[in-house]
Amino acid sequence: MTDSPAAARKPRPGLGRGLSALLGESLPEEPIKGNPTSSSGVRMLPISSLVADPNQPRRHFDEEALDTLAESIRTRGLIQPIFVRPHGQSFQIVAGERRWRAAQRARLHEVPVIVRELNDAETLEIALIENIQRQDLNAIEEAEGYARLIREFGHTQEALGKIVHKSRSHIANLLRLLDLPAAVREMVVDRSLEMGHARALIGAPDPEKLAREVVERGLSVRDTEKLARTAKPAPKRKPAESSSERDPDIAALERHLGDVLGLNVRIAHAEKGGALTVSYSTLDQLDMVCQRLSGERI
Repeated sequence: MTDSPAAARKPRPGLGRGLSALLGESLPEEPIKGNPTSSSGVRMLPISSLVADPNQPRRHFDEEALDTLAESIRTRGLIQPIFVRPHGQSFQIVAGERRWRAAQRARLHEVPVIVRELNDAETLEIALIENIQRQDLNAIEEAEGYARLIREFGHTQEALGKIVHKSRSHIANLLRLLDLPAAVREMVVDRSLEMGHARALIGAPDPEKLAREVVERGLSVRDTEKLARTAKPAPKRKPAESSSERDPDIAALERHLGDVLGLNVRIAHAEKGGALTVSYSTLDQLDMVCQRLSGERI
């Protein structure tokens, strides 16, 4: 996987228009025989020639759901093709790993596939879109996918929102979940803790202990928010510039501005003024902030 970030950021036809636009608008209904590495149409390939993508966003596969799907495939066959890209002497799965796993359990020898030449950024984008549209990803898997597109391929939260048809605040809120301890993130993965509960624990003291209490007591999101607030130590009297950093109103304003901009915002407030700091990691993010401050349309 050697694609450069600059290449990954190059605009592509169909970007942001959904999975069908990235796969191709029209595909033949019947399998096509011939060169298996050709990039057009649906064809049958040996199931052993397909390999999973180790970087795909989905990590958790429900065993009972796989068994149910495998039984359906035994009865009706694999109706929807698996989306793959050439990968050495084999084909790497871009979208459809769950169907591939179930087809193996159903003991199929061949499966229908669509082959496309894709770079790493396109592969991750399509995998995210396919899983999000099917609601197959948990919140942590979705957040990790967004974080990788930002970190490795230079995507902005604004661009990601257009690709997956989500608001920028939704993406920003998911990314904040990655600040939680690993044990709490794992509770979200196995769905013992919902996203709303996890969000309420961000910034709380000892979120892992609080998360276990939330699960054990079966608390609602609102009750979890109260628990996180009461768990915070009582603020001590300090000079104005220090106490303002722990002011809950200032913290709420920081979170609001962070959601609006999709960036980390820090406010240092004192009696005679203060400073507003907006952190960015790419030039695209800086350009977005400049356009917002100047009133230009993005």
